[in-house]
Amino acid sequence: MNQRPGDMRALHDGREDGLEPVRPLEIGQAATVDDLVREMKTTSFGGRSVGEAAEVLQAMVEDEDCLVIGTFSGAMTVAMMGHLLVDMIDAGMLDAIVSTGALMAHGFVQAAGFSHYKYDPKMSDTELYEKGYNRVYDTLELESNLDDVEKILAAAQRDVDQETMCSRRIHELLGDVLLRQDLSRGILPAARRREIPVYVPAFTDSELGIDFEVSNRRRIAVGKERLPFDPFLDLTHYADLCRSKPKLGIFTIGGGVPRNWAQQVGPFWEVLDKRIPGTGALVRFTYGVRICPEPVHWGGLSGCTYSEGVSWGKFVPRAEGGRFAEVYSDATIAWPLVAGAVLQRQRAKGA
Repeated sequence: MNQRPGDMRALHDGREDGLEPVRPLEIGQAATVDDLVREMKTTSFGGRSVGEAAEVLQAMVEDEDCLVIGTFSGAMTVAMMGHLLVDMIDAGMLDAIVSTGALMAHGFVQAAGFSHYKYDPKMSDTELYEKGYNRVYDTLELESNLDDVEKILAAAQRDVDQETMCSRRIHELLGDVLLRQDLSRGILPAARRREIPVYVPAFTDSELGIDFEVSNRRRIAVGKERLPFDPFLDLTHYADLCRSKPKLGIFTIGGGVPRNWAQQVGPFWEVLDKRIPGTGALVRFTYGVRICPEPVHWGGLSGCTYSEGVSWGKFVPRAEGGRFAEVYSDATIAWPLVAGAVLQRQRAKGA
């Protein structure tokens, strides 16, 4: 500690207050993704947040008392991130998945053996429509792919007799279809193989939701009753699952309905206990990792921090042991780094 004459401040050197020094990024010392991410953690800004996110993700997946929920939004399967999610499933990093319907539908397209294509800017969107190309930013989904997916879903439901359906059950049927065809390199067959539930809370807002209604109308046309759909079967199944372990962790890509639906399990059990005493419980997330470019200052749900979630009773405060990391980045850049580093750490421990 140095104090200059006439200076009322006591100047500290950092170390005496337990501060951690930052270091220059030494890219030449990084032989693996894990090496790179560990180096990034000692830097600043977004790079440091990536390194910190990997540490929190590693902590939650290695905590045997923790149930890990993965929530995914955005066009991640169109963006060719689907196999990264498969790798996380196969490595046992996730116990449940909450997703947008579009992400699951486009992922099913890939798992079933169909292709997406790069968008050629020389083609106008009108031309794309006329040729059956659906554009998602710089990538194309073929309309014929979606037609084929509808046929697969219809076939999967053909022998279902008056079972009340929910998104989880529909995804189980589709996962079974691909497993029977020995097509396991997809999200739904991977989840089915490990008995991981896949929930899509806004199921009707998806190609598969449209397909389900088309299938029902076909049933009616041949004299069968339509299959009922009850989204509360998803909610109650998920809420019960979240009480199966002492702790909860959440790994979030993007935001939207998947993030909020998954997080509201805490308020669900709290409100239940308040309004029907003796039936609820205290359920909070102890760990959280979020990768999303949405900033806080827009005031939108997808930008809200874990600290804000504490005020809703969704998360354990940091002061009480909560561990959280938030990466403000395009998920197609940060997700492979964070998950890739943790996957390599797990493989190294298992070697």
